[in-house]
Amino acid sequence: MVSTATIATAGSFAEFRPPNKALAVAGLSLATFMQILDLTIANVSLPTIAGNLSASQDQSTWVITSFTVCNAIALPLTGFITRRFGEVKPFIWATVLFCVFSMACGMSTSLGMLVVFRALQGAMAGPMYPITQSLMVSLYPGHKRGSALAILAMIAIIGPIVGPVLGGWITDTYSWHWIFFINLPVGLFAAMVVASQMRGRPEHIDKPRVDKVGLVTLILGVGALQILLDKGNQLDWFHSNFIVVLAIVAAIALTVFLIWEFTDAEPIVNLRLFRHRNFAAGTLVMVLAYAMFFSTSLLIQLWMQNTLGYTSIWAGIVSAPIGVFPLLLSFWIGKHATRFDLRWFASFSFLVIGLTCFMRGGFNTQIDLYHVAMVQLIQGLGVAFFFLPILTILLSDLSGREVSAGSGLATFLRSLGGSFAVSIVTYLWERGGAINHANLVEHINGYSERVRDGIAATGGHVQQYAAVINRVISQQAAQISFNDLFVMLGFIFLALIAVVWFARPPFIKASATAGAH
Repeated sequence: MVSTATIATAGSFAEFRPPNKALAVAGLSLATFMQILDLTIANVSLPTIAGNLSASQDQSTWVITSFTVCNAIALPLTGFITRRFGEVKPFIWATVLFCVFSMACGMSTSLGMLVVFRALQGAMAGPMYPITQSLMVSLYPGHKRGSALAILAMIAIIGPIVGPVLGGWITDTYSWHWIFFINLPVGLFAAMVVASQMRGRPEHIDKPRVDKVGLVTLILGVGALQILLDKGNQLDWFHSNFIVVLAIVAAIALTVFLIWEFTDAEPIVNLRLFRHRNFAAGTLVMVLAYAMFFSTSLLIQLWMQNTLGYTSIWAGIVSAPIGVFPLLLSFWIGKHATRFDLRWFASFSFLVIGLTCFMRGGFNTQIDLYHVAMVQLIQGLGVAFFFLPILTILLSDLSGREVSAGSGLATFLRSLGGSFAVSIVTYLWERGGAINHANLVEHINGYSERVRDGIAATGGHVQQYAAVINRVISQQAAQISFNDLFVMLGFIFLALIAVVWFARPPFIKASATAGAH
């Protein structure tokens, strides 16, 4: 049911312009940066947090898991939230409450308290990014939609790079509490700016009934699946009864959820958006490509710290060059996107990223910092042509409230793809390392002249030599597994080039009101 206020204002929406568009864009961008930063900023601080709160390292990982689980549940609810309350008010309230819960996180005196407030923080963060996309798009005419998405694409790339470095520096220099306190001035300023600039913006507000079956099955299914993915490696997957129970709950709940949402008259998550060809093709490419991209980022971090012995801060610094080209090119790509077929941009992106994967497939344990950073820089060229074109493609045949609903659904699936990638890649790297270790050990025996010489060099201390040679073998086994995984990822990126061509132009709407609701 559409409210009378909606009917009165719907025709005037296209004419709405904020008093200062640049200020409105800045407010939306700051809030988005804050939210994306919080996805990674706490990761490097977990050992310190665990020590300060008298918790084990395993227990401290719930600080990350609680955030990601609630974030994943809230994301697909964005469409329902915007239908019920509009877009401006949910954005402002989510941003303000995100700051409140950030302050509570920083003031936590126990791990349980921190986990609860991180969960609430994640729930507030869920709708922020998709609603920001919709608000940002509405500020620009349809043919300039690329400029709006360029800003968000740049933030989506830079945020996860800055997060670990900033988190490590704050924790080492000040205190882990400040990784949460820094959100307050940024978030409150962003909320005030957006509130002032978006005042009087017409909204489409319905009064849809609450789809209780969809809501409950979504919470159960996504919650169980996200915890399963986060804890799978730690608990040895299906050798753990806890993981088996989670898998059963997730399978049943998500099956019921999908059947119900496709058949219900007013589903809480609008899965019918997949009837749009470009949304379906673009979302598929986004999920697969982001999962692979997230895999490369994760593997590089793990490899630098666990195999090469870099500190977390240095690993972040060496990874940082990946953001150079996106920072320099995002606005150019957004401005000139209308002149090109975006499928060529995406194809170029996957080709470049695929080639950098093959480059890493030739790395060894003696590689220097410069070469690692240079490959990161080259990959950044591919990343610059990835997010914006794919975002534009998947949003190209959506309009009105479909933009925020589609953005929330696509972001949810993208995040879920990233979670799968973390679990699968970590498992494959560890398993590959164990298999390679066993194969390499077969060549070590007491009859080998090199082994006898090595034992002699340690003064005949067999155990000392065994410990040294085991460290070397473990390092080389991990390196071989790392190389094999990157070769595999390279071929997957090349295969994605074919997938992106399932989308069909036009991808940019020429209408000045294309972004209007």
